[in-house]
Amino acid sequence: MAASNDTVSARKPQSSPDSSDQARGPSIDPADVARFSAQAAEWWDARGPFAPLHKFNPARLAFVRDRAAERFGRDVKARAPFAGLTLLDIGCGGGLIAEPMRRLGFAVTAIDASAENIGTARAHAEQQGLDIAWHAATVEQMEAEGAGPFDVVLTLEVIEHVADPEAFIRACSRMVKPGGMMIVATLNRTLKSLALGKIAAEYVLRWVPAGTHDWRQFLKPDEIRLMLSQEPVAVRGPYGLTWDPFTDRWSESDDAGINYMMIATRD
Repeated sequence: MAASNDTVSARKPQSSPDSSDQARGPSIDPADVARFSAQAAEWWDARGPFAPLHKFNPARLAFVRDRAAERFGRDVKARAPFAGLTLLDIGCGGGLIAEPMRRLGFAVTAIDASAENIGTARAHAEQQGLDIAWHAATVEQMEAEGAGPFDVVLTLEVIEHVADPEAFIRACSRMVKPGGMMIVATLNRTLKSLALGKIAAEYVLRWVPAGTHDWRQFLKPDEIRLMLSQEPVAVRGPYGLTWDPFTDRWSESDDAGINYMMIATRD
């Protein structure tokens, strides 16, 4: 899979009709699925191969929480502020986002193309007493089976790993309920991201295993905007996320040269 180099898309959790736990669909990149499956047992090891995501997570969670609160008029200081709303976490991995979203009150459905990831996520959530609907499935399967729509759809650090980014992101947007929102997080295709998001992160700082990302598959914000132009959604962003080496923390920033997020709303 390769992105174009030019500008170019509380209630019980829902379950999909298919319980076979086998992901199928054109967005799957078998090599990437195999890579993450091989590391599935290590998702919750804060010092393991997913350590960067554990550090990254607070900034992602704050962004999702605050934008959802604005969209739905919720008080983030309330207990379970998003009770009564549904959320779909696409490419959920080991559940690092799905679990805190459930704690915030969302009825969460979480899907991943890797059955191994889903097994890890399900076991960990059960240990925490969290009722999340887990499915080894693609967004195309969920759509075909009539799941949703959902108030919030998340696809965080996923689109750069799929075989057909435009088909994938358009399918994700169709899972959004009228009045709802989708949040996309990915890496920008810039020289800065090549130097820092790829080479430094994989070969110098060793944040992630070598080969985790293919810089050619990173997407520019305008490419995502164009991919979604044929869907009835309004797209905003990018909103940058940057790392401060002095505090070792991530935070929202005006700099979208490496990591960024986009918001798509359906009215």
